[in-house]
Amino acid sequence: MIFQLLTVLQGASPRELIIESCRRNNTSLLEETIADLASAASKSGKNPTEYVADTLNHARDAVGNGCLHVAATYGSYEILDLLLDQEGLEIDEIDRMEKDTPLHKAVRYVNSLDKSEWASSGHPIVDILLDAGCDPRIRNKAKLKPVELVDPRNTELRSMLQKGEFAMTAGGDVVEEDDDGPTGSASDSD
Repeated sequence: MIFQLLTVLQGASPRELIIESCRRNNTSLLEETIADLASAASKSGKNPTEYVADTLNHARDAVGNGCLHVAATYGSYEILDLLLDQEGLEIDEIDRMEKDTPLHKAVRYVNSLDKSEWASSGHPIVDILLDAGCDPRIRNKAKLKPVELVDPRNTELRSMLQKGEFAMTAGGDVVEEDDDGPTGSASDSD
């Protein structure tokens, strides 16, 4: 099986390798691909961080799911952890088919699990995305937010998402006390 996978991947593009690592929760493959991308960028005079982020942000599977979508769909926690550490990664990307965010996909993943696996295998997937700043208020093509996709029996997941929504909404309502008008402060030093 491993030999077959390596044979298939030998001619694969970096984007294909990224998607495959997300499907299989293969951190070694993702780390190697990111290192290769950074090295190639350096050799060609490009900014490695920006080049890696751009490649990750444009990596899609055949139906338009980005790397975070794929990792969330398959419950690839370790891959999500690695991806979310990458500077410049778009965390609220929208897929082509359902207009889902990675958070929508994570909720669908949790729903696919046996109830006994929700807390141990599913909730950490949603939690890591919320911690990274994914917006639980975004609605998909069916006009549903992630919380509206939650299995009604999964009150813990519903609560996690509601707290995430509240935090984002409350965070946007903070009033800036030091507003100096439309041009801002005369000093650029902070």
